[in-house]
Amino acid sequence: MLDPGSNRELPPIPAKRYFTIGEVSELCDVKPHVLRYWETEFGNLNPVKRRGNRRYYQRHDVLMIRQIRALLYEEGYTIGGARQRLEGEAGRNESSMSAQVIREVRRELEEVLLLLRR
Repeated sequence: MLDPGSNRELPPIPAKRYFTIGEVSELCDVKPHVLRYWETEFGNLNPVKRRGNRRYYQRHDVLMIRQIRALLYEEGYTIGGARQRLEGEAGRNESSMSAQVIREVRRELEEVLLLLRR
């Protein structure tokens, strides 16, 4: 809604344990400085920090960032509204995250199936 380039489909999330801020930026189509800002606004978004204060995001962080991105850019929520929506869904969050993970895994499996059929 706010970002005309946000309508393109996001790439699948690779099967890795940790992702750098640059990788997450590409996977979610969000600039690194925006990710750092969202960390201050959304308490649940808390990547692991290691040497030199480098951020390492896990799969659930990437899924949450995609959810935040969808709320802000596609559904038109404000930061405060998106925060409230995410906090309000805390009880239902596990089921929505599970559904999101299932969709992602299914998409990845379909891609593998296409590669195997070649």
